Amino acid sequence: MKVSIGKAAEVLGVTRQTLRRWEAVGKLSCDRTVTNQRRYDVSMLMNQRRPVVDSSIKKTCAYARVSSHDPKEDLTRQTQMLEMFCAANGWVYEVITDLGSGMNYKKRGLKRLLEAIDQQQIGRLVLTHRDRLLRFGAELIFSLCEARNVEVVIMNQGSEPSFEEELAHDVLEIITVFSARLYGSRSKKNKQLIDGLKATTEAAYG
Repeated sequence: MKVSIGKAAEVLGVTRQTLRRWEAVGKLSCDRTVTNQRRYDVSMLMNQRRPVVDSSIKKTCAYARVSSHDPKEDLTRQTQMLEMFCAANGWVYEVITDLGSGMNYKKRGLKRLLEAIDQQQIGRLVLTHRDRLLRFGAELIFSLCEARNVEVVIMNQGSEPSFEEELAHDVLEIITVFSARLYGSRSKKNKQLIDGLKATTEAAYG
């Protein structure tokens, strides 16, 4: 019996992207239909299947983050959502919070989360949205989770922002990161430049 890439990903407990990567490096093979759709042999998938994480042994870790320019109340609401979701599912959980840019890879909470994943201290990672982790590079952390048998649960998969909204948010994140350095020089010209860039971006995409 042969199944689609979606069903194969479900059987193995990985993402479709992972299956494509495994195929590229020769770890997994598949057939193609006349319309070039992938089809995987079920018996072959069972041989590749990874052991299921025992969530009763390893705790769940929920991660919440807001940017420094966001209202701090947003972090409280996000944390409450994660707590209610984990409690409703009966999981033993811990919430890690961060206040900072999604482009900052050195946040204390993020570093603590990565250490817990790498040391296999958790069995599940819960996020409200995928971009709460990082604006860029989240897939690398998801790959680490996969390698350490950590289940990733994203509460809100829908309501994707438009391309323009994502672009505007990314540009503002970049401006925020560099403005801290420019403000430090105490240059009035630098401050005017940053404020002008923010105003232009918000006017163009807001």
